[in-house]
Amino acid sequence: MKRILMLAKKEIIQLLRDKRMLPLVFVAPLLQLILFGYVVQTEVKHIGVVLADNDRTAESRIITEKFTNTGYFEIEQRVNGESQITKYIRSGQATLGLIIPKGYQSSIKNGRTAELMLVLDGSDANIGLQAQQYAAGIIAARSQEIMNHKLNSIKAITSRISTVESRVRVWYNPDLKSVNFMVSGLIGMILTVITTILTSVAIVKERERGTLEQLIVTPIKRWELILGKILPFVVISFIEVGLIISTGMLWFGVPFKGNILLLLALCVAFLFTTVGQGLLVSTVSRTQHQAQMTAWFFMMPAVMFSGFIFPIENMPKIIQLVTYLVPLRYFLVIVRGIFLKGVGMEALWDQALILTLLGILIFGVSVFRFQKRFAD
Repeated sequence: MKRILMLAKKEIIQLLRDKRMLPLVFVAPLLQLILFGYVVQTEVKHIGVVLADNDRTAESRIITEKFTNTGYFEIEQRVNGESQITKYIRSGQATLGLIIPKGYQSSIKNGRTAELMLVLDGSDANIGLQAQQYAAGIIAARSQEIMNHKLNSIKAITSRISTVESRVRVWYNPDLKSVNFMVSGLIGMILTVITTILTSVAIVKERERGTLEQLIVTPIKRWELILGKILPFVVISFIEVGLIISTGMLWFGVPFKGNILLLLALCVAFLFTTVGQGLLVSTVSRTQHQAQMTAWFFMMPAVMFSGFIFPIENMPKIIQLVTYLVPLRYFLVIVRGIFLKGVGMEALWDQALILTLLGILIFGVSVFRFQKRFAD
């Protein structure tokens, strides 16, 4: 144990002396957290609208106010016809064109179906789809208001009319803030990046300097060498977790509802996979640059297929099958369940079991490969 601690101490001293690595370890994760917290928003707001109000009545003003009061839409320009709407959408000055036809209010008052025309810019599918959903929701809500008003008038005559109303309650994230979803998920992503890159680079650096072979011929056993090399990065990983949680709670106001000890314990299982990947990368890389590039080759598919940004349910079936081999997928379910829902092991045991098995498998293969690499 003493030899392991001495080797870990040596690794920490080397890390502190490396002026290029320190920002990567401590500054980059905080920058990523702040950037993702502020920049990566799943909800789209301030969508530009071009309005053609051909009715110019009280009802047309009401529906216009419904659009602007939500905060999702901003009227950029008021025009007189569809041809002018086309000009603004083609130039990218607006995403949505709203046309209120003449006779809109008359149709409502006479009990006929009143139509609104929406013209959408679909060049950005994500913004276009969300604009369509927001607009459809606003129109449906206004339609329900009109219907309720008419029903209330009828109820004044007879009380035998039944209606159905929805009472919506959103659990765990009542305001549907995307920052809550992102900050909790960043724990897994940053752990993946930091431990995989640092582990691979630290070992390859020893090889470049010719000191790794010197360590191998010493009385220290190979498993002690591996443990001594990775132990500092495990400690750094837990420091990173603490920084992310505290910054998320204090800066972004993200609630932490679960058991911190359970989260840290399951972080250990996840670190087996990331450290294992770092060891595996170190066995196929000869320089630090190669190690960094190879590590990114491992990490990018993991981030893409984990559900961190893109929902797994929206992926093709064959890709969904591939995601079952990605450890980050299970860890994100765990960390978001503990962070936002406050659930315990009774709800996460299956995810924890699969993550642990994957961790043992990846780490075992990496250690075997590492030992074989230096036995040849």
